[in-house]
Amino acid sequence: MAAFDENLVREYFELNGFFVRQLRNHTVQSRKKQVEATNDLVVFNPSTPESAGLSSFQLFASDMTNLRGAVVGIKGWNESRFSPAILKSSSKTFDFLKKEVIAKSDLYFQTDEPEDESTVDPYADYKRLIVVPAFPTNDQHRVDCAALFQEKGVHGVIVVSTILESLLRNVAVNHSYSKSEILQLLRVLKIYDMIREPQMTLF
Repeated sequence: MAAFDENLVREYFELNGFFVRQLRNHTVQSRKKQVEATNDLVVFNPSTPESAGLSSFQLFASDMTNLRGAVVGIKGWNESRFSPAILKSSSKTFDFLKKEVIAKSDLYFQTDEPEDESTVDPYADYKRLIVVPAFPTNDQHRVDCAALFQEKGVHGVIVVSTILESLLRNVAVNHSYSKSEILQLLRVLKIYDMIREPQMTLF
């Protein structure tokens, strides 16, 4: 089900005008000899000025106009131990991100490029972003979590709920999304009034 998380993120960036491609086609071996399944994408928006910069750590749809290029690591629901119980607790969310994402952040942003010192990293100027299931709601937890991410070289996070809300708001009921199962499903839910605006309440 890792492909679901990846497809969700891909749809989000494409909806915001980015070109998207997969960063690599392999899994990462951790120090404990366990295979870590990671999903990584490279996104690029040529219409964004090179001088544009991000103004906050947690990113929303409105911040996408200030993002030119990024390598995006994805830590979704399907390939993690994240649960609804964790989602309801800011402290548990912080602990989850600290142990399951921040501690393993070195596994993200690795490319298939040859390891040659003379080779220029094509993504050196790209931002490093991670998609996470949730971010702490408590102010102190948010500050501490952001600081820990930044120490690892991460420039920002995008929460899955932000992606879903953006997709829901932009899917039109009078448009057929035949090439996207995700967008087509959201469209059908809207058609049958199972998603009600503006709160986007399900059922």
